Amino acid sequence: MGIKTVAVYSTADRESLHVRFADEAVCIGGPQGKESYLNIPRIMSAAEITNADAIHPGYGFLAENGEFSEVCREYGVKFIGASAHMINQMGDKATAKETMKKAGVPTIPGSDGLLSSIEEGMKLAKEVGYPVMLKATAGGGGKGMRLVQDESGFKKGWDDARQEAGAAFGNDGLYLEKFVEEPRHIEIQIVGDQYGRASHLSERDCSIQRRHQKLAEETPSPIVSQELREKMGQAAIKGAEAIKYEGAGTVEFLVDKHGHFYFMEMNTRIQVEHPITEEVTDFDLIKEQIKVAAGIEVSGRNYYPQLHSIECRINAEDPSHDFRPSPGKITNLHLPGGHGVRVDTHVYAGYTIPPYYDSMIAKLVVTAQTREEALIKMKRALSEMVIEGVKTTIPFHLKLMDDEVFQSGKFTTKFLETFNFDDL
Repeated sequence: MGIKTVAVYSTADRESLHVRFADEAVCIGGPQGKESYLNIPRIMSAAEITNADAIHPGYGFLAENGEFSEVCREYGVKFIGASAHMINQMGDKATAKETMKKAGVPTIPGSDGLLSSIEEGMKLAKEVGYPVMLKATAGGGGKGMRLVQDESGFKKGWDDARQEAGAAFGNDGLYLEKFVEEPRHIEIQIVGDQYGRASHLSERDCSIQRRHQKLAEETPSPIVSQELREKMGQAAIKGAEAIKYEGAGTVEFLVDKHGHFYFMEMNTRIQVEHPITEEVTDFDLIKEQIKVAAGIEVSGRNYYPQLHSIECRINAEDPSHDFRPSPGKITNLHLPGGHGVRVDTHVYAGYTIPPYYDSMIAKLVVTAQTREEALIKMKRALSEMVIEGVKTTIPFHLKLMDDEVFQSGKFTTKFLETFNFDDL
C-alpha cells in the first residue's frame, strides 16, 4: 500500500525480524509487558516522535484494550480496530450474550439468572431440551457442575451440584444451560466499516485445542455444509451490524452434533489464524483493516472458501512434557516452501527466543484443492521444517496429521483429551 511502518519493540525483541525490516523502529522499554507492550504512554510517545497516523495493535497485549483504543482516539491517532465501547461491550460475556440475543443471534438456551427452585429448573430443562448442565454461579475449576441427561436424573444432579458448590464456594446458587453435545469451535471472520455495514469471510474450524489454546485450525470446516455456512455467516453479520462494528473481528460459535450453533463470544481483533482465510478467499485481511480504518467502505460481498487451508502453530514447546516452554537459541533453521506453502515467522538461524512472551515462533500454512491434499501437503511441509536448538510442536503436528480421527474430520473440542502424546 506504500505506507511506511514503524515497529515498536522491547529490548528482548531487538533482534526480531520485524524490527530489522520495518522502515523505522523505536525501542519502548524492557522485556516485561508492563515496561513495553502494555505501556500506553510509551507507545503513544513512539507514535508522536515518528509522526504516525495510525496504530495497528496486532493480536496480543493491547489489541482488545478499550482504554488504549480510547487514548488513541483522544490523541488523534487512528486505532486500527474497534472503538472502546465495542471492545468493552463484547469483552463482558454477559453483555455480549444479551446484545447478540437481542440481535437475533442464537445463544445457548438456559436460565436468565439463578434458579429459584428445583421446580423452576425442571420446567426450564423440559423447555430447552435435555441434556442440560447445572452450573454453580460462583463456580470455577469444574466444581458445582453436573450434566443431567434426562428428567429422572435432575433431582440428584441438583442436590449434588448445590452441595458441592456450597462446600467449595460458600454459595450454592445454580443456573442452567443446555448442554452442547459433541461441540465444535467454529468462528466466522467478519469485517465491518465505519458506516455500520459488515461482510463475512466464512468460517474457520478451531476445535483442535488444548486447555482452550488453539494448536491447529482449518477452513472450510469438515462439518459445515453450505447451508450452515450461510446461516452462521448471516448471524455473524447481524451481530456485527447490531453494534455497528468497525474493523476485523470474529464471531465465535459452538456447533453441536445436530448442526445447531450457539454464540460463544466475539473477538474484537484480527486472529492468529487469519492467514488460512486469506489463502482460501484470496483476500488480504490486514490490508482491509487499514482500508476500513481510513474510512473506505466494505464491499458488502461475502467470501466463501475456494480451496482448503490448514494452519499449524509452531510453538517453542516440548509436547512430550506437557508442552513445557522451550526458549533458547535457534542453531539451525530451514523453512519449507513451494506452491501453497506459507510460513509467517519472526525467527531465523542464530535468533534467541526470549522467555517473556507467548511461545509461538511460526505459523505454517498449507493450501490445496481438497482437505485430503492439504493434509498430505502439511505432513510434507512439517517433515521439511527444521528448527534446531529448541524443542518445538512439530512432532505433535506430524502425529496429528497421521491420526485417523483427525483425518476423518469427525472430532470435537475434547479431541486432545484422549490423544496419545507418547512417542513424540
